[in-house]
Amino acid sequence: FLVIRHIITVGIIASFITYSKQFTRPLNELANQFNMIQSAISSAERVFEVMDEMPELNDLPDAIEPKAVKGEVEFDRVSFAYKENELVLKNVSFHVQPGQTVAIVGPTGAGKTTIVNLLTRFYDIESGTILIDGMDIRKIKRSKLRSLLGIVLQDTYLFAESVRENIRYGRLDASNEEIEAAARMAYADQFIRHLPNGYDTILSEDGGDLSQGQRQLLAIARAILADPAILILDEATSNIDTRTEQYIQKAMLNLMKGRTCFVIAHRLSTIRNADLILVINDGTIVEQGTHQQLLTQKGFYYDLYMSQFNHHSVVRS
Repeated sequence: FLVIRHIITVGIIASFITYSKQFTRPLNELANQFNMIQSAISSAERVFEVMDEMPELNDLPDAIEPKAVKGEVEFDRVSFAYKENELVLKNVSFHVQPGQTVAIVGPTGAGKTTIVNLLTRFYDIESGTILIDGMDIRKIKRSKLRSLLGIVLQDTYLFAESVRENIRYGRLDASNEEIEAAARMAYADQFIRHLPNGYDTILSEDGGDLSQGQRQLLAIARAILADPAILILDEATSNIDTRTEQYIQKAMLNLMKGRTCFVIAHRLSTIRNADLILVINDGTIVEQGTHQQLLTQKGFYYDLYMSQFNHHSVVRS
């Protein structure tokens, strides 16, 4: 309109548009730099959190390295707090014989995972004693203690390595034959051989190209290869197809055979055959016994069991 009226020329309009773009470009670049700075600050915070983390205490000068253990575990009046004066476990005591399976049950936040964290010495206890085969775990070298324990968690961490090397993390000096034997015992051999390069297939970071069930089978194979005296199992709650779940159950039985096992249980229907069930609530053991004994008592465990049973009945109907 202004050009038609000869008020301004086309050149002036073109110049105006060009200068406008040149004016806004630094603002856009500044906004992009601000986003990068925000991202860098977040990353730096995570780095500083790691740097500020307190290092683990050194082993005692006279710490020992037992060659083998039977798997007897005892908690004697153990108390622990993540934060000062906020006890998570309060005067917890129990005794597990070698080869027994112990299920730890209770509501979320009751202290189930804390028991595992203390047994592995990820944290040191406030008071009391934890014994393995009568030895205070604080007098055992940390590296040796953790080599005695096998852990299979819900979230299996896999590296961007071959399937073979991921299993080998269970025992670094294992031969290829031992790795494949462990995979067969874990019912993982069949699906591994169907991968593009079998045991030499390179996995993506965290095993993203495998299903949840397949990742757990690899974790079980890794634990079988490690051949620990004591096992810690975090029962899977993720949705897994029926066939894979059957393989996992069979693999778990192979893994648990002849070993002391601690099972963090989420579905009470899966722990009926445990030798001992510890019922944790608010940091204390409120009940302990076999499945049948606890049902007969009609206490806290009975209420938990019936609430899950009724919930599953409603879902199925």
